[in-house]
Amino acid sequence: MPHLILQAPDLRAEAVEKIAAIARAEGVQNLSNTAVRLIDVDPAERVEATQHSEQLGMDHAWLDELRSLSHCKILAMDMDSTLINIECIDEIADMVGRKKQVAAITEAAMRGEIADFSESLRRRVALLEGVPVTALEDVYSQRLCLNPGADRLIDTAKQSGLEVLLVSGGFTVFTEKLQDRLGLHHAHSNTLEVKDGVLTGQVLGDIVDAQGKADRLQALAQRLDAEPSQIIAIGDGANDLKMLALAEYSVAYRAKPIVRQQTRFALNVSGLDAVLNWFKA
Repeated sequence: MPHLILQAPDLRAEAVEKIAAIARAEGVQNLSNTAVRLIDVDPAERVEATQHSEQLGMDHAWLDELRSLSHCKILAMDMDSTLINIECIDEIADMVGRKKQVAAITEAAMRGEIADFSESLRRRVALLEGVPVTALEDVYSQRLCLNPGADRLIDTAKQSGLEVLLVSGGFTVFTEKLQDRLGLHHAHSNTLEVKDGVLTGQVLGDIVDAQGKADRLQALAQRLDAEPSQIIAIGDGANDLKMLALAEYSVAYRAKPIVRQQTRFALNVSGLDAVLNWFKA
């Protein structure tokens, strides 16, 4: 019989009891103040229990078996709006009064309305022509924060032997700083061209798009001989879908509907470290 993990920052006993009754759980195990495990739930009640969980503001994860985190080999993450709280390109544009134009293209791309991510990125980067490099440093130091639970998830994953891959359609100026800060094993993203201390509005080299993200995860999986059941992948936008499809633990974090529909798990209210509650201690 499967297990059902319920999580929320303000987890309420009465809400848990309601879902336990709907799911015909054999027992309830408290994992923390924000998470419980419903033991031996009835899979026939999955649809109703899921609908009520969402209505009650709880994240839910159905698991046929509980593995240890050390069973996994890879934690792969998107950067913008997943690992961190911002879309870096929007904030760079904001420094020069162009956020509205850039953000509109970003949103359309994230929702999957612009099929060619590379083209959407080039259009946005073109709007950054003339922006001083110092603006990028200001975005990192003044606006960029890790999303809740990021530190704990990454630290615990590394302690359990997983390699952590940051793969982003964003920019190296940010991924490299985060790689150093968090001790990430791998980081891939795009390089902005700079001349005389300002951005030219161009991207150097091949763009890391949806296929590029998937290719980098696939290459790491092949090197580590990692099966889909040994991969955790987390993202929020349409350009993460090919990467997420390679992982059994595919996670939509505060994601667009198109992503939530195509992933096994979603974290709509919980922090990134909520992933850890899906594994045995």
